[in-house]
Amino acid sequence: MLIGVPREPDGEARVAATPATVTQLIALGYDVVVEAGAGTPAGFADTAYMKAGARLGPVEQAWGADVVLRVTGPGPHEVDRLRPSAVLVGILAPAQHPELVEALTARKITALAMDAVPRISRAQSLDVLSSMANIAGYRAVIEAAHRFGRFFTGQITAAGKVPPAKVLVAGTGVAGLAAIGAAVSLGAIVRATDPRPEVADQVKSLGGTYLPVQVGETMVSTDGYAKATSESYDAAAARLYAEQAADVDIVITTALIPGRPAPRLITAADVAAMRPGSVIVDMATAQGGNVEGSVAGEVVTTGHGVTIIGYTDLAGRLAAQASQLYGTNLVNLMKLLTPGRDGKLVLDLDDVVQRAITVATDGETLWPPPPVQVSAATTPAPAAPVAAPVAMKRPLQPAARLALTGLGAAGLLAVTALAPDPIPRHVTVLLLAVVIGYYVIGKVHHALHTPLMSVTNAISGVILVGAMFQIGAPDATVRTLATAAVVLASINVFGGFAVTRRMLAMFQKGH
Repeated sequence: MLIGVPREPDGEARVAATPATVTQLIALGYDVVVEAGAGTPAGFADTAYMKAGARLGPVEQAWGADVVLRVTGPGPHEVDRLRPSAVLVGILAPAQHPELVEALTARKITALAMDAVPRISRAQSLDVLSSMANIAGYRAVIEAAHRFGRFFTGQITAAGKVPPAKVLVAGTGVAGLAAIGAAVSLGAIVRATDPRPEVADQVKSLGGTYLPVQVGETMVSTDGYAKATSESYDAAAARLYAEQAADVDIVITTALIPGRPAPRLITAADVAAMRPGSVIVDMATAQGGNVEGSVAGEVVTTGHGVTIIGYTDLAGRLAAQASQLYGTNLVNLMKLLTPGRDGKLVLDLDDVVQRAITVATDGETLWPPPPVQVSAATTPAPAAPVAAPVAMKRPLQPAARLALTGLGAAGLLAVTALAPDPIPRHVTVLLLAVVIGYYVIGKVHHALHTPLMSVTNAISGVILVGAMFQIGAPDATVRTLATAAVVLASINVFGGFAVTRRMLAMFQKGH
């Protein structure tokens, strides 16, 4: 089968296949035709595609292929270029464009929407929304830093002290987490909020501070995507945003609900409360925006100096990287659809992943797909079977402990009184060493047992010294045993110091 990669419309710098992914598609048994100049906006020359094994062709060949890979959905005139029974793969946004679904169904096109990949573990390699959101979140911070008039990180210089920038990230999905990581790496103080309390640990792990919205409800997603919040949550969140807007320097909003307009998070009053020079990046302007006053695709500066960035192509502003990740998502999809690795696409609608992304096929509309349950909500665990009672080891009674101590003392006294010299002295030292070692080890935390024992082994070099004194003994047996003791004690000493050094290095920065 032939895969076609047409050029994207003006304003879209990404491309659906890179030279690297073309090689992978060819390895699956497909032939690939790329429209001339399709990769130029992303920095991929036509010659690079030819070296990868693809052939260049006019727009008619790219759109007339058996399988058409696309970033954006086709326009009305482009749908007519698809041949009947062809397979179209791209970000189709079927919930927002029902007219496109109807047109594709009428031409009996098999349409696969990459933006409808279910949020389940085995579909992660196909998740275009996550890969693009990751880039967009990072780029949002870069755009904010470009417009912001100061350092992100705090500095103390001879010319004065520069405080670190304060950043608020509203929504901690993939884009929000990427924004948190980028802002923290630049040295900013980062705060984040989200309806789902379970993301608090993720925010903390990236170096941010999670700001909970105090309401008596818990937000749970059943499909991995954000859900609309309640009125009580919205009211509490509005108070939080108003408080933070007056304190932070940069606000990045990422809240989106699939198939619905973006929720309004930041009001005009919140914007007015921000300091002059502050920056807002509204990542939801394509669906109406999270910020009052933001304009899709434009940068707006308010009367008191607050900049509102409403770019809708944040991922496309890193076109080469975005194209590579998107192309890899498509390769993973084609691997799923090509079980024989023979260049023949097989669509299995019994597979939950393939069914979820199939918008239309054979003249039949399959959108919306049946829901896919991916909730991580906790459910009551079944009652565990009652185990048989385990006999607990009882500690020694004081009387028994005293009796054992007296017995040991009597034994030591008997050895001292009856054994010939120097046995009593050696036994006394041995018993004292056992007692001291027991209490030393017993009072040390388990995590420190390994370095402690390694140092103890190193200290046992006293054995080495004693054995060296016996090497010159006239008895051959004594010399043999002394030599063996020297070898074994040397291994103990040097090995003990080596282990100790490695253990200590684990607690030092940079190791």
